[in-house]
Amino acid sequence: MKRFALLTVAILGLALSAAAQEEKGYKFTDNNEVKTVPITNQFRSGTCWCYSTLSFIEEEILRAGGEQMTLSQMWVVRHAYFEKAIKYVRLHGHLNFAVGGAAHDVTEMIAKYGIVPREVYTGQNYGTELPEFGEIDAVLKGYMDAVLQNKNGKLTTAWINGLNGILDAYFGVRPEKFEYNGKEYTPQTFAESLPVKMSDYIEISSYTHHPFYSTFVLEVPDNWMWGEMYNLPMEEMMQVLDAALAAGHPVAWGADVSEKGFRGNMGVGIIPEDTEKIMIGSDAEKWGKLSDKEKEAKIYSLTEPVAEKSITQEMRQEAYDNYQTTDDHGMVIVGTATAQNGAKFYRIQNSWGESGPYKGFYYFSRPFVEYKTMDFMVNKNVVPKEILKKLGLK
Repeated sequence: MKRFALLTVAILGLALSAAAQEEKGYKFTDNNEVKTVPITNQFRSGTCWCYSTLSFIEEEILRAGGEQMTLSQMWVVRHAYFEKAIKYVRLHGHLNFAVGGAAHDVTEMIAKYGIVPREVYTGQNYGTELPEFGEIDAVLKGYMDAVLQNKNGKLTTAWINGLNGILDAYFGVRPEKFEYNGKEYTPQTFAESLPVKMSDYIEISSYTHHPFYSTFVLEVPDNWMWGEMYNLPMEEMMQVLDAALAAGHPVAWGADVSEKGFRGNMGVGIIPEDTEKIMIGSDAEKWGKLSDKEKEAKIYSLTEPVAEKSITQEMRQEAYDNYQTTDDHGMVIVGTATAQNGAKFYRIQNSWGESGPYKGFYYFSRPFVEYKTMDFMVNKNVVPKEILKKLGLK
């Protein structure tokens, strides 16, 4: 009995210790949320731009009263690679020929080529259950560079057929017709059957090297299509984002997650205030005795909420100009949340599978979103009327 009692006490102690550990860190209360589709997994492919934007489109379909479905990510990727290859040749190789892209790649490919459900076209014709692009990327780049060498003195009549042959080998031959829910479609008629229009989607950004209330081509390598963004002051950019969420619409978010304040294993992204301006808890004397290195380690451990920087338009611009904000990752903003200290956060849907403590969802603070947003896509019908007028839109 004594050994059992000691064992019970030990187990209870471990449980209490674990519970105490669980109480540390950020705790969130979700507020308004968009109706979401299941988490996807881009795995070993640089296709976040496609996975995130298609989840965004699928959630827009739900918002419009349509059925839940999974659209073919690789249908879009395959056609984007083809279009990118054509442009790569026309520009004599002076283009970023890689798998990266932007939200408008998705809407433009759907508008041009239609779309199919994932079960009709998985696009994984190379023997793995999840996307793995190490070989695909290298083969396509090698082939296109061989075409560009132009050793015949002029391009052959075969290179486009060769490109399509490679794309078909890895992604699969594209169906001209298919059946879905008992009805026959082409990719174009299926796209037309959806309760959303690609022409309704616009991209918003906020940088001072172009005039506000105009459009501009965001100068980042992955914007190979030279897609245009509407340029708004930061405060109005955030106003559009908040209006979309308040109306139950998702936001396709292009951002930089390379900041130290993003802890994927904890599912949290923040922009902490400088160490000399921060005080964790109420023990000011103890905090003051820590070295800068110790303070920084404590801040970025995220064991409890910390004060964050107030973001300005100038800070956004400086980070972009100095390559501290780059076209890093695409996700979907699907709601708002409040941390236990009252700080405002956004709930983010990722495409890394059901990873992290929130099973594929993450929480980014408002300062993080203000600072690290490169651009986002929204349904133009959610943009406040006064901002639409400034942009010359109806």
